[in-house]
Amino acid sequence: MSADWYPGIKAFCAHWRHAPMLQQTFETLEREFADENDACIDAAKGFVESACRVLIEELDDPLSPQKPEAADTPLSHLVGLATRLLELGTVRHRAFADLIKQHNKLTDTLRVLRNEAGTVSHGKDGFIAKLSAHHRRSAMLAADAIVTFLHEAYLEREPDPIRTLEPYERFQVSNDLIDEYAAIRSESEEDGLLNVMIILPGGDEVPLAIETSRLLFGVDREAYKLVLNACREAKAAVPQDAGGE
Repeated sequence: MSADWYPGIKAFCAHWRHAPMLQQTFETLEREFADENDACIDAAKGFVESACRVLIEELDDPLSPQKPEAADTPLSHLVGLATRLLELGTVRHRAFADLIKQHNKLTDTLRVLRNEAGTVSHGKDGFIAKLSAHHRRSAMLAADAIVTFLHEAYLEREPDPIRTLEPYERFQVSNDLIDEYAAIRSESEEDGLLNVMIILPGGDEVPLAIETSRLLFGVDREAYKLVLNACREAKAAVPQDAGGE
């Protein structure tokens, strides 16, 4: 058995590579599946949980939060909440609604498989025979189906730039639109602030004020380091008594 069994999970991990808990769960999942251990069933369930929590964290409205605080929130509840936040449940189509139901049933199947997986799950006797390779594959396929379903639905949306955890590159279409129609004018102040005016297509202006250091740190870390070194040299070259005058 190889990684070809879970392409959707791999794609989700590649997209959310900055989510540490998700990456840790993925490492466990890959290791246990490659070693043909029943622990991969637990890891499959854990990965779906982590994936749902990543999406919920990204999509949840802080003014009207829905994300569960409990660590033991049922998997079916997490999948259902992620589905609602993706606004998939609002589609008025019977076949689509049935599809969502079947994915929720898959989450329950993962739970049942996990509970039967022996000592790694709930401390059952070590004499219980390992589940068959077929059961392990079923768990992986079910987890991959759920994650792929949610991930592809998410990719069709544009995140809210105010609260998103996504990087700048995720907004390429919006970035190109702003760069084409908006202009920028800037001037520096003596206190180190950079006053920036964003000129809108109609002529209105949006004022911004940002420290030079913050601009460098956020845009180009190499430039930040270069400027920092130059400033350190300039400070070192100032005579000692000059600072007190």
